[in-house]
Amino acid sequence: MAKFMLLIYGNEQEWDAMTAEEIQRRDDGHVAFVEAAGSAVLDSHPLELAETATTLHSNPAGRATPTDGPFLETKEALGGYYVVEASDLDQAIAMARRLPELKMPHCAVEVRPVRDVG
Repeated sequence: MAKFMLLIYGNEQEWDAMTAEEIQRRDDGHVAFVEAAGSAVLDSHPLELAETATTLHSNPAGRATPTDGPFLETKEALGGYYVVEASDLDQAIAMARRLPELKMPHCAVEVRPVRDVG
């Protein structure tokens, strides 16, 4: 079995504008996703807003300097992730298709293999 990250991106302003009912539907969708995926879900967390991020940049001397905020200015921010086990990319994509954010036009899910370093 291989490991994949399912990276959930979306427009934070759109997420902030969601009604209580929309939030509940999304949260119920995540519960259904985890129930369907079962033990294939190895880890998962929602993330704080991108504005809370700190990015480290290397200066010419090779020292890392922190700056406030995400590295890139982008419309979509990383909102959370799952680490899952799947037999192959097709199975990981099939799992990702069940995420509730894919019903939101401002969201996307990136499926990326986790490199085996062992």
